[in-house]
Amino acid sequence: MSRTARVVRVTSAGLAALLLATACGRSADSGPDKQAASLGEGPAEGKVTMWSMGDPDPTLESLAKEFEKRNPDADIQITPIPWDAAHDKLTTAIAGGNGPDVSLIGSTWMAEMAAMNGFEATPKEISPGAFFPGQWETTEYKDTAYGVPFIADTSVIYYRTDLAEKAGITRPATDWDGFYENLEALQRTAGKQNPKLRHASGMQTGFNAWLFWLPLVWQSGGDIYDPKTKTFTFDSPEVTQALEYYGKIFRNKMAPTDKTDGQQGFRDGLIATLQQGASVGGNLHKDSPELDGAWQTMPLPVGRDAAGLAGGSDLAVFKSSDNKDAAWKFVRFLTEATNLATYGAGTGQLPAAIGAWSDERMTSNAKLAAFRKQLDVTKAPPALTTWQQIASAIDSELEKLALGKAGVQDVQKALQSKATSIGTGR
Repeated sequence: MSRTARVVRVTSAGLAALLLATACGRSADSGPDKQAASLGEGPAEGKVTMWSMGDPDPTLESLAKEFEKRNPDADIQITPIPWDAAHDKLTTAIAGGNGPDVSLIGSTWMAEMAAMNGFEATPKEISPGAFFPGQWETTEYKDTAYGVPFIADTSVIYYRTDLAEKAGITRPATDWDGFYENLEALQRTAGKQNPKLRHASGMQTGFNAWLFWLPLVWQSGGDIYDPKTKTFTFDSPEVTQALEYYGKIFRNKMAPTDKTDGQQGFRDGLIATLQQGASVGGNLHKDSPELDGAWQTMPLPVGRDAAGLAGGSDLAVFKSSDNKDAAWKFVRFLTEATNLATYGAGTGQLPAAIGAWSDERMTSNAKLAAFRKQLDVTKAPPALTTWQQIASAIDSELEKLALGKAGVQDVQKALQSKATSIGTGR
């Protein structure tokens, strides 16, 4: 599962932290500080505490040791935090003013936590142009960046080349209509030319389905939110088109609705295509190396426009940090192209810096080429403090559509009503 896909819903503890942050020293509408400090001259000095997410990260630790070699008076201390506890731990730390100097932040949490005045604005010495535009967007709240992209994440199409060949497909189509015809052709071989095949697509429904549906809206030329008018646009024709395309995959039984393990189904030949992030490719190579020659990747099919979702994780320096200068210097070091290539090669994660993709460690893996192309056209979801609630509403309505419990117009009307009721937050 990608880091974006591990987003957890806001719990009562998280909401309490938000309320506490509002009560401690500033009004709810005062907003975060947009003034960015400049990085000081000379090497970094002093202790820098960092929270990483997930399991202990040897590649990150190795980079920290290299930073210490270049900055002999700096001391980097990294503490891993489980993803399922990270959201509440971060909001509580921000509310109490006792967080680390720097932390990895799930990209969909950035707006919420920046609005709490939790992070420092990004120094001007760190250039947005070094990163994929969609990834940089994930750091922004109200036109100000409060972090630096570290891990990029986006989804592409994984397809079983052996199953596709039996359906007469030598090269999958790159547009919506053509790709749907490919799915139809694959589905016709289920139980026949492909005896084990059950579903042409592993399109996701239920929790985090929004990750895979939202790009369909952008590809149709639309969006779900207009920042100029500050209104939701789920009632647009483009959203209708995206819902219809998503819905017919399930209506025609091309994708499972029973929470089937998509990765396992793909490995076993039960599912022919998946829309997933880079971690799936790493898992496939690790767990089923004998299938390395039987699957390939491609960018998402294109509607009116090419688009994908920019997810992943950013690095942010906390407002409460006692060593902001050294913390930012460490962030700048970690996000240099060469170091992000090192991190990507060591972990299988996608580098957020454009220059990292020229590194031989990235170009030597042909199956990453689809991700490189997709990252050029990714977009961040709306930078709203209520985004997690909006995303949960989308998941709920998409599941109704997939299960045939609601039609496109019903889902569209419900999404517009729910999103408007939830609002945009601060």
